[in-house]
Amino acid sequence: MSRHRVPPTVLAVALAASSLLALPATAPRESPEFTISLPAGKTSLLSSYKGKVVVVEFFFLASEHCMHVAQVLNNLNHDLGPRGFQPIGIVFDPPGVRTSGEKVIPSLVDYFKLTYPVGYARKLDVDTYLSRTWNQVLAIPQMVVIDRAGRIRATTGDRTDPKLEDENSLRALIDELLKEGTPLDRGPRNK
Repeated sequence: MSRHRVPPTVLAVALAASSLLALPATAPRESPEFTISLPAGKTSLLSSYKGKVVVVEFFFLASEHCMHVAQVLNNLNHDLGPRGFQPIGIVFDPPGVRTSGEKVIPSLVDYFKLTYPVGYARKLDVDTYLSRTWNQVLAIPQMVVIDRAGRIRATTGDRTDPKLEDENSLRALIDELLKEGTPLDRGPRNK
């Protein structure tokens, strides 16, 4: 039996190519379906918000930064909700930690006076939705911006994105997407 050595350059190219396959898809792309477990045993599908501009914040309960972003979304919901904006908060447990995040959500919503749906999801479901592999760094919060047609237009990725967490920048992006309307709005009208 002969042993062949793989040249280091071939090995490096193969490793680089395999790591590219693991990268999350870029925006814009169709948003996958996602089930949100709401308090009191109710569930909601992310697709049920199609027709609205949606910003999903995947976050940890113990993160002050995540709670700050939740307040930003609350402000934007107050101002832009009537025009078709819909924020959604999804709590999940940090890696290796099992808390009762889903049981604390009603108190969280009440304490922070959040005016939009906040639910719970398992970390595995969040990773699947974000197209995240086990070895990628998870920046918190993870932000996903979805247009009225159900396409992901912006995501946080493996680093936090100041533009998606800053109220003015996020407001400008949402406003731009709200002005786009829906595919039905842009099509021919029957008279």
